[in-house]
Amino acid sequence: MTENMTSQETAGLEAEAAEAEGLETAESAATQEELDVLEALRDVVDPELGINVVDLGLVYGVTLDGERNAAIDMTLTSAACPLTDVIEDQAREALDGVVPDFRINWVWLPPWGPEKITDDGREQLRALGFNL
Repeated sequence: MTENMTSQETAGLEAEAAEAEGLETAESAATQEELDVLEALRDVVDPELGINVVDLGLVYGVTLDGERNAAIDMTLTSAACPLTDVIEDQAREALDGVVPDFRINWVWLPPWGPEKITDDGREQLRALGFNL
């Protein structure tokens, strides 16, 4: 039966398994195209910290519609952060050629916290002198 499953069905089962194990990250439930968007978003750097938005844990999810346009659920370290335009401009450059179009849905729940930073992000912050 698994031989006849589509890649999206397989990704859906993998996402369910990851969720059941408590592994809810943007990458754990993503299709290959969504992973490509996440990889491109690693070129988007938080201007204040100098670390990419994926490794900082600011990207909560990516979905693609039928035309491959991306909807990106993203947060910031603070709702008062004035840098949304800078991040959107960087995302536009990073996603050029990856998807036809995108939009960022700025979300504030759940609130961002340092526990959302990936291991790579923690290493990068340590290299900059942050103690995590």
